[in-house]
Amino acid sequence: MNLRDLHYLVTLADLRHFSKAAEACHVSQPTLSTQIRKLESELEVQLFERAPRKVMLTPIGEEIVERARKVLLDTQQLKQLAKQRRDPASGALKLGLFPTIAPYLLPHVIPAIRASFPKLTLQLFEEKTADILQMLEQGKLDAGILALPLPDESLEHQVLFEEPFVLAIPCGHPLAAKSNIKTKDLRSTPLLLLEEGHCLRDHALEVCQLAGGLEELDFHATSMETLRQMVAANTGITLMPTLAVKPPVAQMDTVVIRSFAEPAPKRIIAMCWRKTNANKSFMQAFAEIFSQIDPGLLIPEDTHTKVT
Repeated sequence: MNLRDLHYLVTLADLRHFSKAAEACHVSQPTLSTQIRKLESELEVQLFERAPRKVMLTPIGEEIVERARKVLLDTQQLKQLAKQRRDPASGALKLGLFPTIAPYLLPHVIPAIRASFPKLTLQLFEEKTADILQMLEQGKLDAGILALPLPDESLEHQVLFEEPFVLAIPCGHPLAAKSNIKTKDLRSTPLLLLEEGHCLRDHALEVCQLAGGLEELDFHATSMETLRQMVAANTGITLMPTLAVKPPVAQMDTVVIRSFAEPAPKRIIAMCWRKTNANKSFMQAFAEIFSQIDPGLLIPEDTHTKVT
């Protein structure tokens, strides 16, 4: 048994397809199949159930794969620790961000990251929160930018900033005439929300619950930009994070942005990484770059589009 065999095993377990796993491992399918069978022979257990169009892990296979993941992760961290001694800011860093922050935060921090860590190769993954947490657990990501609280006690985090929410409203909507919004103004007002799995949906539902608002059940968007377009089309109103309405995001003539009166709803953004990560000091330095975002970008500003 060697690390290469464990890599084959974990890849096949993830993809559940011999051809795709072989391609991901850069070997032929017969080679991968042979090595998996040798591993089963050595361990004297069947790891996979094989069907013509289906590959499934056996119960013992599930347990062995999880242990194999930990072995591979520990090995990766040994390499990271050795590399950190030589140059902690070189190599690649895999960072996960959820979709309602990635396109709005990155343009403001990437220049500073490049200036501070010119040798660093930053690999970005835009995924939903649950997927980022799973990828962190499996060692597929080094760090993630998420909204607190985190459900996983195996992660360490560093708070980056607090981001207030604003309300996006069609020009002709009655709430567009208000100078700012109190949460009670949303009482009995339907909100357009993202589909299940987005943390912004959960935040919006919390505001709905506190304000006595309603969810617009006839429409669930797949992205923030879809929500913005639906508001522009006078379909409804929605909650948006402040960064999503700041330049370089273009304003829409038919959408009015209104801030909330205090206490305004907000989300706390943090960078997280595994507590076992060998590069803890570098993670903290890397997170510091994100926390130095211009404070003005986090101050809600009303757009005073003419209300008709």
